Amino acid sequence: MPLFNIKSDYMDELNKPVGEINFYCRQIQKKLKNLGLATIRGLLFHFPFRYEDLSQIKKIKELRPNDIATIKATVDSIRNFKSPKTHKKITEVILHDESGIIKAVWFNQWYLKDRNIINPGDEFFLVAKTNSSYELVSPEYEKVSENPTHCGRIVPIYPLTYGVSQKQVRTAIKFALPFIDFLEESLPEEIIAKNNLLGIRDAILNIHFPSSPKATKDTVPTSMEICQRARERLAFDELFLNQLKNFWLKNELKNKKSYPVIFYEKETKDLIAKLPFKLTLCQRKSSWEILQDIMEPYPMNRLLNGDVGSGKTLVAGIAMYNCALSKLQSALLAPTEILAKQHYDTFCELFPNIKIGLVTRGNKITNYELLITNKKQLSQFIAGNSDIIIGTHALIQDNIKFKNLALAVIDEQHRFGVEQRARLSSCQDGDRYPHLLSMTATPIPRTLSLIQYSDLDISLLDELPQGRKTIKTIVVGPEKRFPAYEFIKKQVDEGRQAFVICPLIDESDKLGVKSVTEEYKKLNEKVFPDINIGFLHGKLKSAEKEEVMQDFKNNKIKILVSTSVVEVGVDVPNAVIMMIEGAERFGLAQLHQFRGRVGRGEHQSYCLLFPTDAPTRRLKEMENINDGFRLAEIDLQLRGPGQIYGKEQSGKIEFRLADMNNMFLIKKAQNSAKEILAEDLKLKKHPRLREYLDTELQKIHLE
Repeated sequence: MPLFNIKSDYMDELNKPVGEINFYCRQIQKKLKNLGLATIRGLLFHFPFRYEDLSQIKKIKELRPNDIATIKATVDSIRNFKSPKTHKKITEVILHDESGIIKAVWFNQWYLKDRNIINPGDEFFLVAKTNSSYELVSPEYEKVSENPTHCGRIVPIYPLTYGVSQKQVRTAIKFALPFIDFLEESLPEEIIAKNNLLGIRDAILNIHFPSSPKATKDTVPTSMEICQRARERLAFDELFLNQLKNFWLKNELKNKKSYPVIFYEKETKDLIAKLPFKLTLCQRKSSWEILQDIMEPYPMNRLLNGDVGSGKTLVAGIAMYNCALSKLQSALLAPTEILAKQHYDTFCELFPNIKIGLVTRGNKITNYELLITNKKQLSQFIAGNSDIIIGTHALIQDNIKFKNLALAVIDEQHRFGVEQRARLSSCQDGDRYPHLLSMTATPIPRTLSLIQYSDLDISLLDELPQGRKTIKTIVVGPEKRFPAYEFIKKQVDEGRQAFVICPLIDESDKLGVKSVTEEYKKLNEKVFPDINIGFLHGKLKSAEKEEVMQDFKNNKIKILVSTSVVEVGVDVPNAVIMMIEGAERFGLAQLHQFRGRVGRGEHQSYCLLFPTDAPTRRLKEMENINDGFRLAEIDLQLRGPGQIYGKEQSGKIEFRLADMNNMFLIKKAQNSAKEILAEDLKLKKHPRLREYLDTELQKIHLE
C-alpha cells in the first residue's frame, strides 16, 4: 500500500508501466524492472538513500591537484585521437571560464564528439578529481540548464542493482516527476498544518531533487533543509499510518468476546507464599496487570517484555493457574521442543493438582492418566481434557480444538508469525477469543515498542530476582585463548559445566551441522580430550536433542557445543560458563540472550566472547553493560530492528524513511493518530484513511 491514497480517476496513470513516460524510459524499462521499478508510482517512491552536494561551483584557477570539485565552463575545442603509446581512444576537450583554461579527457568515448554530445560553445557542469597536471579525467558532465539533473546541484544517490546506473535511475525519476500531479493528499489538512509538514507533492519533488525555495519572512531554507523536510513528511506518513492501524486494532478488540477469568486471590497468595523465593516488584505489578485484563469479557492483548532471567514464565503461570481454577483452559506455545518440555516440567512441579498436557512432535504426555489408546487422537484428547496445555508448532498444526481456551501465551513471540498466533486464537468453536499474552526475553527498546507494539498493552520486567549474581563478561582476544581454555577446564574440574556457542559458518549450513561438528571435534580431540563433551544442532531428531539436554542437565555432559538453540529459555543452574565463538557475528541482544543461560545457580558465572579477529568496540559494551534494555537500545542504533529481531518480528515494520530513534517524530505521529480516532473512530470523515486501513486489515486476521 502506498504511503498516501491516489485519486481514483488517476489511479491508472500511476500504475502505467515506466515505458509509457517517454522514449528514454521505454529504452531502459527492462533494467528498471530488475530494480523493482515497473510502474510510474514505483519510480516516484524509489527514494535516495543519500545525497552528494555538487552545487558548490569552483573557478578553474581555484582548483588544486586531487581536488574533487564542480566547475562550470565553456567548450573551446574537442578532438578524438589514439594514444601513440597505449593506442587507447581518447577524447580531449579544452574548456574555459573567466578565471582560466582546463583540459578534460575521456577514454573510449569518441561518441561524445561523433554524436555531437559535446560541441564548441556549449557550457557544461563537470565534476571530477583533478590530477597532478591539473586535468579532469573522465569527469561527470551535464549541459548547463536552469534545472540540472546530475551536476551543479544536490544530487540524489539511489539504491541500484546490476546493470543500472545512477544516471539512468535519476533521469527516469526526473521524467516521472510531472506525474506527481496525480497524487492527492491522504493526511487531513489539520494534521499537515499542526505538524508543519510539506504537502505530498512538494515532499516527493524535494526528496528527489531538493531546491531552495524563495525566502519566507526572515529565513531562506537551503536545499538540504528542504530535502530534510521532505524526508520528514514521508517518514511521518509511515509512522502515522502504522500507528493509526495499531490503535484501531487495539480499540477493535473491545468489541470481541472472551472468557472472563475469576481472580482467586487466596489461592494465588498461597501459591506465591510456597515459592522458595520472593517475587520482584515488577513481577507482582505485571501479574496484577495481566490478572486485571483477563477478568474482562473482551480479549487481552498484552506483551510481557522482560530481560533475560527476569521470571516471565512464573508471571504467565500465575495467570494460567487462575484460568484452571476458573475451570477454563490456557495454552503456552514455545518455539522449541526443549523449551516446551522445560515449561511442562516446571508447571507440573508448580501445579501438582492441575491437569497439564504436553503436545510436541516428539512428546505427547500428561501429568494425569490418559484414557485413550489411539495415538492419532492423542493430541486432541490432551487439548480437550487438560487445564494447561504446553506445546510447540504441533499444537496449531494438527487441527486441534480446545474446549474453552481462555488464555493463549506465546513464549518468545518473535519466533512465531502473525498467522500462527491467529491460528492458536481460533483453535476452538464459538465466537470467543482467548486472551493473548506474548512474551519475549529479547528486551525491546522503548522506541521500537512504541512503534511496533502500540496495539498491545505492555508489562515490563526490568528487575532480576534477588540473589542473582552479576555475570562477568570478558572479551577474549586470540592471544588469551589458551589461558581461557585452562580456566574452563578448572571450572569443569570443580564440578561446573559450560556452553560453547558456534555461529553458522555459511549460508549452506543453516542447521549449524558443519560449525558445531568442527568445534566439537576440535574441543574433544585437542583441547579437552579428558572431558565428556556433547553437541546440539538443527539436524538432530527431537528425541536426540532431548536426550542430550537431559544428559547436560544431569551433569553427564560437562561441555555442550551448540548452535543458537540454547538462546532461549534453557535452564541449567550448574552451567557457569558461556563461551561464544565468532562473537562478532551476533548482535548485542543475542549475545545477552546467550549470557542469560548461565548465572542461574549459586556459583559465579562467566561469559567469554571469542571474536574471530581483534575485539570490536561493540563487543566491549558487553563487558560493561549487563542491562538488556540498554544493550537493545545500542543494538537498535547500530544494526536496526531486522538484524536484532529477525524478519518475523521486525517484518511488521516496513519503514524506508522513518528513524526508530527519532522519538520526537514518533510521538507526533502517535498523537495525530490518536486525535483522528478520538474524533472519528470509524473514519467516516476521512475516507482515504479508511481505504488505507481496510487494505491493511486484509493482511491481518483477528480471527
